[in-house]
Amino acid sequence: MKEYRKLFIFAKPYYGTLALSGVFMGIVTILDVFRLSAIVPVVDRIFTNKQIVFTSGKFPHFVENILTKLNSYSPIKVLQIILIIMPIALVIRAIFEFWQSYLMSDVGQKVVRDVRNQVYDKLQMLSLDYFTQKRSGELVSRITNDVRLIENAVSYALTDLVYQGFQVVCFSVMIFVINWKLAFSAILILPLVAVPMIVVGKVLRKLSKKSQEKMADINSVLVETFIGARIVRAFCAEARELDKFKKQNHEYYRLAMKSIKRMLILGIITELVGVVMALFIIYYSGRQVIGGTLSFGAFALFMASLLSLIKPFKKLSQVGSIMQQAMAASSRIYEVIDSKPSVVDKPGAVEIQEFKEKIVYEDVYSSYGDAFILKKINLEIKKGMMLAVVGPSGSGKTTLLDLIPRFYDPKKGRVLIDGADTKDLNLKSLRHLIGIVTQETILFNDTIRTNISYGNPAASEKEIVDAAIKAHAHEFVKNLPLGYDTVIGDRGMKLSGGERQRIAIARALLKNPPILILDEATSQLDSESERVVQVALDTLIQGRTVFVIAHRLSTVRNAHKIIVLERGEIIEQGTHQELVNKNGLYKRLYSMQEIVR
Repeated sequence: MKEYRKLFIFAKPYYGTLALSGVFMGIVTILDVFRLSAIVPVVDRIFTNKQIVFTSGKFPHFVENILTKLNSYSPIKVLQIILIIMPIALVIRAIFEFWQSYLMSDVGQKVVRDVRNQVYDKLQMLSLDYFTQKRSGELVSRITNDVRLIENAVSYALTDLVYQGFQVVCFSVMIFVINWKLAFSAILILPLVAVPMIVVGKVLRKLSKKSQEKMADINSVLVETFIGARIVRAFCAEARELDKFKKQNHEYYRLAMKSIKRMLILGIITELVGVVMALFIIYYSGRQVIGGTLSFGAFALFMASLLSLIKPFKKLSQVGSIMQQAMAASSRIYEVIDSKPSVVDKPGAVEIQEFKEKIVYEDVYSSYGDAFILKKINLEIKKGMMLAVVGPSGSGKTTLLDLIPRFYDPKKGRVLIDGADTKDLNLKSLRHLIGIVTQETILFNDTIRTNISYGNPAASEKEIVDAAIKAHAHEFVKNLPLGYDTVIGDRGMKLSGGERQRIAIARALLKNPPILILDEATSQLDSESERVVQVALDTLIQGRTVFVIAHRLSTVRNAHKIIVLERGEIIEQGTHQELVNKNGLYKRLYSMQEIVR
């Protein structure tokens, strides 16, 4: 029950609309009963011109009056009454059915919108370590496929649950009114439907969770192959990727068919129980009609009401299946919503307005899981300095610099800015002071103007162009057909590597941060592009405190300080010349690159 409540918490803001829709469904159900009840006067008074006779005891007073009048009217008058009343009732029913369907669909779509917003908002709040543990395709699946299943539950399944529930109640009341003994005998057969519904429902929930996980696998394969399309083509791996996709897709198909098979079996069981019930009723009530204690019209109404119960029960069995799928999806969505970011603002976090003096690493340790990536880091960088970080791959270079904007927090020790622990600073104000240009240029499928002004959306056209000029991007941008309004495609793929990097530099320039992190910003460029980008970087770093990660050591010879990391520890530090003279790891790395050049 708790899981059902958690599922429908998503619809809590719309309970009023749901209640109104429920009222409309009740009206539609009453009109359905009225429409079905017309069988009695049509058969008994119009077609056979006989009295309407029920075996039950007394009806409510208004029903007794209606039956008395119908029995007193001529067949023609009864026909005229029905021809007038039925079209009116059907029009009223159609109006209420439209509005209840519209309202339920509206609630379903609003829930989808709200849940997607809530999940996406939470993903924006979570720390970077969360994304290192989750696949992109899996997160995409949570926002798309899982949310769609919740829509099915809130909109379609809830509609059926209420509407078909009303139908079951109303038609059950009707058959009890007509002949309570016969109705009671028929109701005893219903557990034959309820037991399979419970058993199959539990199986469907497990299968649904597996199906959703498999859909996440499919999304992951798609994301990987779309992002890595160039590599797939370059290594002629199309067939291998297709086989991988086919395998995941076939597994999803198998799970889907298992669910479908059980749902169909449940539907067949429901129908067979209905047929058995109908045969029993035909035998029992047929004898009453023959004996004259029950009119044929009343018998026809009883049978029609009983058969009308089959569809609601069948629908309700499907509702159970949809609910099980939705609860599995709900648990996956709550897994995201209930996740806690590892990096958060402390209560009363201080806003930092400017960087004045220095950044200090004080006995810092950092880890992923149980393994330490950084150990015993003690470092001081004064304002205006350029610090270069070098070392073998996996030595912790990026992790070291990720501690400054608090993408991660140290396991032990502190990172201080102007004497204040970064953990005590307001995250947004801290990150406003920092600009980042990485080796993997992240641009968005939007215009060049929007990408450059990403860190300062209120920037004027002049500011955007000035930033592009300083980044040596203006020349190629103005030659594009739409200039700064050119949409650059997913991840900026319509631009070359050097062009993308210059847009990223322009973005950092426009933000104008006092602290700048360059994470191997030229490592993936050809010589000509590197030369142009390096000129742009030289402009970018002027007057800033700069942290540089570089594999090409020739680019950091002018750094004020160079530190050499190995296995997460600082093993050397000094200027370029001092480190060359030490004849240590830095000298070996530098000499190797000189030989290659």
